[in-house]
Amino acid sequence: MTDKTPRIVVFCSLFPSSAQPNSGVFIRERMFRVGQQLPIVVVSPVAWFPLQGLIRFVKPGFRPQPPKFELQQGVEVYYPRFLSIPGLLKQWDGFMMALGSLPIMVRLKRKHRFNLIDAHFAYPDGYAATWLGKWFKVPVTITLRGTEVSLSKFPARKLRIVSALQWATKIFSVADSLKRHVVALGIDSNKIQVVGNGVDADKFQPVDRAEARRDLNLPEDAPVLISVGGLVDRKGYHRVIEVLPLLLKEFPDLMYLIVGGACAEGNNRKQLEQQVADLNLQNHVRFLGPLPSEQLKSPLSASDVFVLSTANEGWANVFLEAMACGLPVITTDVGGNSEVVNDASLGTIVPFGDASALRLALSDAFNKRWDRQAIRHYAEQNAWHHRVDTLVAEFKQIIEKTEID
Repeated sequence: MTDKTPRIVVFCSLFPSSAQPNSGVFIRERMFRVGQQLPIVVVSPVAWFPLQGLIRFVKPGFRPQPPKFELQQGVEVYYPRFLSIPGLLKQWDGFMMALGSLPIMVRLKRKHRFNLIDAHFAYPDGYAATWLGKWFKVPVTITLRGTEVSLSKFPARKLRIVSALQWATKIFSVADSLKRHVVALGIDSNKIQVVGNGVDADKFQPVDRAEARRDLNLPEDAPVLISVGGLVDRKGYHRVIEVLPLLLKEFPDLMYLIVGGACAEGNNRKQLEQQVADLNLQNHVRFLGPLPSEQLKSPLSASDVFVLSTANEGWANVFLEAMACGLPVITTDVGGNSEVVNDASLGTIVPFGDASALRLALSDAFNKRWDRQAIRHYAEQNAWHHRVDTLVAEFKQIIEKTEID
């Protein structure tokens, strides 16, 4: 009798490692839960080229290199290298990623007999995965996570995104807005299923507000604003800092907490610190650095309002994490943000780039009496197990259909 159990290779270049522990945590959260029901192994290709060590003299954090293998929560995670020249020939990254991953995939085929590749991001990861799927004759699923919007502006990469999605057996999208985007590129909507990200409502829950503020040495009655994410322009910390001087006229004791650090997209902490100094906001802005997810509930619980003036998102897990701690969310009308913050009782969506609208929304948020228990209840309704059960059922159906075909 044929074994119809999906044995999955999770294929994604953005995945946590000892070198970058906060990179792609949302993917691990999702797929390790799938791994509690189905056998999985992770392949996370790492960009490399011979002279990249020289770049680190100028940019010390450039392309940190993890070990080639780690065991995380009992799951095997492999980090094969692939040739990628910084800033050049990016249209070849997908194919080079497939070639660089081929040796470890051959080993895993013998060891684990995988029968499905689950890739995250359409390019370069999904494109690479579809080549590997052809070579190993296994189905490939691709999860759209938001980068598809910006990358499809480049003709060569758009062509490869479309090719990958056409070759894929099944496409998951973390937001309906992403589904609509790739359908407009010519992808069959019937092969796309929206499966949003979830939240661990046990890990993210309110703790005593007064105690959390004492731990962070925050004034007991000050209005506190918080953002969490990688320190890059896309996340829009600079747009929040820009409106603080006017907000301080209304809320003189306001504090803004920024939780995050360097990530795969870069690190603009120095620019943000300079902006804070230029606006004389040193006593009102705190950089807390990157924190493990287990520790985030403390600064979230110490805060009153969560804000992310982001330029692009797929489905931002951090919104649900903030809501699980009872915080309303103020964010921009981009990507899937309005699908997460889908009611005025949960927060406010503002036009991207509209500083005045952002300031007014933050002012209203501090003045409004929020039903924080209702906000947390909404987050609980988006717990991970709802998403994971759907994914597991889809993976099983794909393998069953593959066996029949």
